[in-house]
Amino acid sequence: MKLERFDESHLPELMTWFPDEITLQTWGGPEFRFPFTEATFREDAKLKSLPTWALVQDRGHFAAFGQCYLRAGRCHFGRLAVSPTLRGHGYGTTLIRELARWGTAEFGVVSMSLFVIASNPRAIALCRRLGFSEMPYPEPAPATDSFIYMVATKLAQP
Repeated sequence: MKLERFDESHLPELMTWFPDEITLQTWGGPEFRFPFTEATFREDAKLKSLPTWALVQDRGHFAAFGQCYLRAGRCHFGRLAVSPTLRGHGYGTTLIRELARWGTAEFGVVSMSLFVIASNPRAIALCRRLGFSEMPYPEPAPATDSFIYMVATKLAQP
């Protein structure tokens, strides 16, 4: 498994991971347009403005997607997703660990954060297993009522 910069050739597959408005906005946030086109998806996912990554299997198969950037003084993970056919097999854990390794070094911070939609118990459980805990968001943030802000300073070891 390898974390590499997102290649736009994976975009058509990524778009299939979100077949309806609920799954899309759970992943991308309430401002994400649906139905989408390739152009609106690219724009709403901020593929050009945020460090964007793909977790790729040894055979080159696109397994997971994530973004990592500095937010509120922390290495922040955004728009994390695992291919629907691969969920439940540890790819989310690998994705977060690899993003943490890159992001904390890149931004020179030790603290990490992310938002998880409150209606996604599997994602919340994953984040807790990795050492994230719920905290109040430190800045004014629009449209975060249905999301839980989670922070970790060190990821739990397997």
